[in-house]
Formats: sequence, C-alpha cells, structure tokens
Amino acid sequence: MATLLKNVTNSICHAFNALQQNRDGFVSKSKLKVLTANIATLLDLYGVERGLDHFRSTATLNFEHYRYYLAQEVFAGVSNELPLAALRNYETKIDEVCWLVCRMNFPANDQYYTEESVYQLFRIFCLVADLATDPGEPDLYAVKIHPMEALIIIKHLLNALGLNYDGDGKYDYLRTSEQALEFGELLEMLRFKNYDKVNDYRESICEAIGDMYQTLIEDVIKKGHLFRRGYVLPTFREYFFVLQPCELSYYKHPTDREVCGTIVLDSRFMVKPAGNPSSGKQEKVQRFTLVSGDRTYELGTPDHKTRLQWIAALQLAITYSTGREGFQRDTVNRRKQQREAEQRRRREEDQLRSQHLRRLEETHVQLEREKQARLAAESQARQYEAVAREDSRRVAELEDVKLCLEKMLEDEIQAKRDEEIVRALQARVLAEEWEKREELEQLQAEQKSLLEQERQKRMEFEHRQQENEQKLLEAEGMLRQLEEERKRLDRELKLARQKIQLSEDNKGIVEAKLQAMSPTYRASSAGEFMIRRTQSFVAADRPVLVAGTTRSSHRFS
Repeated sequence: MATLLKNVTNSICHAFNALQQNRDGFVSKSKLKVLTANIATLLDLYGVERGLDHFRSTATLNFEHYRYYLAQEVFAGVSNELPLAALRNYETKIDEVCWLVCRMNFPANDQYYTEESVYQLFRIFCLVADLATDPGEPDLYAVKIHPMEALIIIKHLLNALGLNYDGDGKYDYLRTSEQALEFGELLEMLRFKNYDKVNDYRESICEAIGDMYQTLIEDVIKKGHLFRRGYVLPTFREYFFVLQPCELSYYKHPTDREVCGTIVLDSRFMVKPAGNPSSGKQEKVQRFTLVSGDRTYELGTPDHKTRLQWIAALQLAITYSTGREGFQRDTVNRRKQQREAEQRRRREEDQLRSQHLRRLEETHVQLEREKQARLAAESQARQYEAVAREDSRRVAELEDVKLCLEKMLEDEIQAKRDEEIVRALQARVLAEEWEKREELEQLQAEQKSLLEQERQKRMEFEHRQQENEQKLLEAEGMLRQLEEERKRLDRELKLARQKIQLSEDNKGIVEAKLQAMSPTYRASSAGEFMIRRTQSFVAADRPVLVAGTTRSSHRFS
C-alpha cells in the first residue's frame, strides 16, 4: 500500500541510518533482513526477507534501493482498502519497531524527558518532517523538519507550560531560516534549558508532549466533557469525550483508560442541533443529535458556543472518516503545500526581480553608450572646427606644398594598384573557401544518409523485439491453459479414486450381510472373495470373468 509506506518512510529511514556502519549511506543485507522480517511480521507476511539475497548483486543497499524493495515485496501485499483505524494501527507498530532500532542514538531519561516522551516526539517528528538527500552525497538520506514546523511544536509546548512565547524572541529566527533540522537537533532545542527552573518541569513537559501526541498522532480532533442521554434511563449523564476521524469515545473521567463506549463514525452519520422546547424556557443543556440510519445519539453541552464547536468538530470527523489520511496528517500536508507554493512564489518574484534589474542595467549601459557617443560627437565637432581654422590659416601655404602633393598623388596611384592586386588575391581565396564549403556540404549529406540508415535499422530491431514479446505472451497463455488442464485432470482423478473407495466399502458391507444370512454361502463367498481380490490387481480397462459373467472394473463407477 503506497499510503502506508509513505506514512512510515521517515521512521524506516531513521532505522536505516541507525544500522549504517560507515555513515556512507549503505547498509549490509544481513542487517536489513532482520528489519524487513520484523516489519513483514507486523503485516502478517513471512519469508519476504529472503528475497534480499537475490535483490541486486551487491552486498549492501542504499535507502532508495531498500525503499523500492519494501514497496515491491512487503507493502505491495497490503490491501489498499484498509480503514483509517487499521492503517493507524499498522503505523504505530512499524514506528515502534523502527524506534527500537534507532533509540540508542537519542538518549532519554534525563532531567528533561522520559523515554516515552522522546518516543512520542520521535513519532511527531516523523509525521511533520520530510525526507531529504545531501546534494554532495546522493546516497545519504536524512529526515529533516522545516523550521516553521519546529516553531509550531515549540510554541505549542511553551504555551502548554504556561510560558509566554510571544514575549520571547529567542526562536524568531526560525521564521526566516531555511536550514532544516534533524531529530537530534530538534530534541536539543526542545529541552528549554532557560525554563527548567519551573516547578515540576519534567512532569509538565512530558504531559504537554503527551497532549500534543494525542492531537497529532492519535488524530484527536477535539476532546472535552459532554452530556449523553442514556437508553435505559433517559437522563443526561456527563462523560469525557474524545473525538477522532473514525470514532467518538467517551470515559467517565479524563484520566481513565477504560472506555465506557465508542461510537464508530462513517459517512452515513449526520449532526443535527436539537430544537428549543415548546415551553420557551432556557435549558441547562444545549442538545444536539448524532444520527445514523435508525440509531440516534443525543448529546449536550453546557452552553451554545461549546455546542457549535462540537457540531463543527463532528462534521469534520465525519468528513475524514472515509478518507485514507487523518485530519492532522492532512493538515500537515496542506502546510507543506503552502510552503512549497510560497517557495515557488518567491522564486518567481526573484526571477522577475532579476529580470527587472537586468533590464535596468541594460538601460543604464545603453544610456552610458549614448552619452559617450554624444561626447565623442561634440569632441569631433570641436576637432572639425579646429581643422577648419587650421585650414584657413594654411591656405597661404598650399602653393608651397603643391609639389609635395603631386608626389603624394603618385604614391596614391601606386597604392591603388597595390589595392587591386590585393583584391585579386582575396577573390582567389574566396573561390578556395567556396570549394571547401561545397566539400563540407557533401560530407553533411553523407552523414544524413548514414543517420537515416541507422534509424531504419533501429525501427527494424524494435519491430523484431515487439514480435518476440508477443510470442512470449502467447507462450505464457499456453502455459496457463496447460496448468488449468492439469488441475482439472487432478480433480477428475481424485473423484475417480473416491468412487472406487466407495464401491469397495459397499462391496464389503454386502458380503458381510450375505455371510450372516447363510452359513453355506460362506464357503462359496470365500472363493468368490478370493476371485474378487485377484480382480483388484487386474487393470481397470481389462474385462474380468467371475462366476461365468464378464464384468468390467467400471461397474463400480
């Protein structure tokens, strides 16, 4: 069952990590066989651990491989239609086995917690934590809790101890932290060393943990005192009620462990507030009814507000009674989804912010370029003005440099000739480049042809593979038909043997009656009995001659 495996994956990961020897993410199969056998025994499965010897060729497994084996060989045999109470019972047993394996890593029985309280915190941690891998070591898996979930647990315990959480900013950093915590770190954080001077601190913190355990693990939606009308004596009596998604239990006192009664909830139940009495007087008990078919349970509260709270809680429990997940686990999953949505929103905002900053930076660069271009244009304009002034000043000197200019003209003509030569050389180089390009295009065409041939071969191979798979399926069908024919022949053979045995018994009874009726018949009977005993060793398909009569062994059938 995928749901059961998902719910106990965190506790199994703790047990897996406790069995590691070198802290490299791998555990030997011999140790995993013991853990697998214990888990399978809780699910009424036996011998599944022997399959680990044939699972993969290595002597060790990482957690991903081990989880895959559990999903295929252990939890696959669990029905998907388990009710919520049975599913919770399996989770409790498996968590207990995993805690027995890993509890040595988390010492208890100190001045802060008892061992039972640490176990309860362990189950709460497994409920709200997530399975994560180390980015540098993909084979190392660890169960870590989000800082906001840790903050919720801290706030609940501090409020249960009567301490002012809002006035202490010691744990405010968890609101913005992204560093997940392991169970040991959370356990150390929950020791509240600054508050251990409170009277009866150990008893108080253990009681607060127990209350939180009931709420989160036992999925207690609401608990408190209610009035219940009896059947024999139709008077209201006060009981302590505990509401869970699948049942409503009530006790005489809150500390009692013996249940006075249990109302199993399902989708057929309806909660209806009782009407006011016709006399118009204010009742001391605010009544409401819990109806399922012909059965009606009449309950009451001391005030109207409490009645509304209980009606809402009962409707919520009825809603979750047909589901495969409890109310608290669904609440935790919703918080995880909200955090994931918030993370996606932040990532999108960061992307938009980075795009906006990039656009601003590009705009700034473009403005700088335009500024540089404007400055360059102004500088060039000033240069042109200076050149014009210089030209006007040197107009008088042009005649003196005429000869020099004529010489420069001849040099320019020679330069043009050289340029034509260079252009001719460039044209030749361009022709060579064009030839090389044609050769490359030809090579590209040949490569495309080879790729097309490879694709045709691959399609032929896939076609042959499909034909082989079809033949394999046909052979498996024939094997199943032969197996069914063998079972049918075995049943017919068994029926034939039963008929032969019945005929032998009837024959003995008839012979005994004949011997009792006539003493003279005994001698002849004895001879006939010897003949029949001889016939019993003759093959069933051969005719037998007895007292001048031919009979077949099929007569008794």
